[in-house]
Amino acid sequence: MSGQPIPFEIHPSSGVPIYRQLVDQVYALLAGGHLCEGDLLPSVRRVARAASVNPMTVSKAYSLLESQGAVVRVRGQGMRVAPKNQKGQASGRLEERKEQFGRLLEPALHRAQQLGLSDTEVREVLDELVHSLKRQS
Repeated sequence: MSGQPIPFEIHPSSGVPIYRQLVDQVYALLAGGHLCEGDLLPSVRRVARAASVNPMTVSKAYSLLESQGAVVRVRGQGMRVAPKNQKGQASGRLEERKEQFGRLLEPALHRAQQLGLSDTEVREVLDELVHSLKRQS
């Protein structure tokens, strides 16, 4: 990951604490296979600078990930993704990834319902977003 852009997307006004957003995104990257055993996470300073957040917030997220067994601290190197057998780390199974994604979509679908959008209209919006993201990649 050292040469790649920071994969984290922070939304300060989402209502979810920033450290929690970072933790959740690391687990999503693990489940999706974008982070693998032994990969080095970006440094606290690098994430804080790129995301315009306090380094202590990133440090809190990394410490939580370490206490949960998702990463291990390697002296002089930083945080590495822990071996998969450590503390039941996410295996990346399709069912788990779908479940994580579904939990994220629930509030959006509730809002779509409040806005009076039909199932077809919701799918159109989702399709547009998917196509937009593909163009950006």
